[in-house]
Amino acid sequence: MVEMKLVLSTSDGKSHQREIKSPEADNLLKQKIGDKIAGDELGYAGYEFLITGGSDKSGFPMRKGIQAPRKRILIGKSVGFNGLDRKGKKQPGLVKRRTVCGEHITKIIHQVNLKVLKEGSEKLVSEAKKE
Repeated sequence: MVEMKLVLSTSDGKSHQREIKSPEADNLLKQKIGDKIAGDELGYAGYEFLITGGSDKSGFPMRKGIQAPRKRILIGKSVGFNGLDRKGKKQPGLVKRRTVCGEHITKIIHQVNLKVLKEGSEKLVSEAKKE
């Protein structure tokens, strides 16, 4: 049984979280960063999403261009490393070896980031009831 957290970001700058389980989460398996997915497969009728990233069960970020499930790579300031030294100061040209996940969504991926490309008729999150 596969469980994932979805982070859905909208065009107005807000993001919404939702947990999905096996029948819906299985539709995300074997997808990769940059793929478009229909919202009908995830329970959002009329929506269309773009996969922008995510992280695995240990918190390592997904990175486009990596085919292995997990890999240690030498990177500068980019996805997985912010370019600051241990004291929090900027250091131009600093590179470090960091562990990142591949671009394919597998069973070890715990969080998937999605960008809303096309909105459906219903809202992503129902408004709270006023009492």
